[in-house]
Amino acid sequence: MSLVGPPARAEAVLTDDGLYRQPWFLESLLELSDDLDGAAKVGKRFAIMWELRGCPYCKETHLVNFARPAIEDYIKSNFEVLQLNIIGSRKVTDFDGSEISEKALAAKYGVRFTPTFQFFPESAAGLGAKPPDRREVARAPGYLLPDDFLALFRYVREKGYETKSFRDYLRAVRS
Repeated sequence: MSLVGPPARAEAVLTDDGLYRQPWFLESLLELSDDLDGAAKVGKRFAIMWELRGCPYCKETHLVNFARPAIEDYIKSNFEVLQLNIIGSRKVTDFDGSEISEKALAAKYGVRFTPTFQFFPESAAGLGAKPPDRREVARAPGYLLPDDFLALFRYVREKGYETKSFRDYLRAVRS
């Protein structure tokens, strides 16, 4: 009988600000260009997860979706995820160099629901010159069931957005 089992998985932690947090989320100075470029340097893509205290679907994302080893492992291996609060007051430096609160940044990008995931190109070069609604390569406003959630991250990693919509990508992977 072996006493060695599978490695322990770190679980989401409920933080003082009322948001659940994955221990592997990006620790950031909240400078989006640096975060994106830092992710690219280690071969990963950059995503922002927008949340709100008390959001039941944010909690579900953490306690159901991220709790699945296949999902957590895929995202940890391929993405740097920055967690932001849709009504937060921390100062964030956007791709265009402006320094604004999380709440103002959410408004600037038209983020209205939690959770919302924003995915960005592989490089920050030229992003600041684009209007905010043209900076991301994909977005998921609202909760996705675990299989669709993982498919979304695969869609971004595989650059599916270059040839088809996420809906068409899902249809193709399900058939």
